[in-house]
Amino acid sequence: MSIKTIVAALLITLGIVVLAYSGLSFTTPGKTINFLGMHIATTDSHFIPPAMGAFALVGGIILLLVKPKSV
Repeated sequence: MSIKTIVAALLITLGIVVLAYSGLSFTTPGKTINFLGMHIATTDSHFIPPAMGAFALVGGIILLLVKPKSV
């Protein structure tokens, strides 16, 4: 398998997952706030909209269908 095929398969899989769940949301650790000797942990929330899933799906399909130019 070539790198192009692997990337296309990953894009198609990610696109299908995002579209199936109507977008994905996840959290990552944020900055720690030190206030009066207390350590307060924060989180950052992220969202991948369904439109990005559609772009990934279409991009993966196009990547599979496009043939390389012969020189």
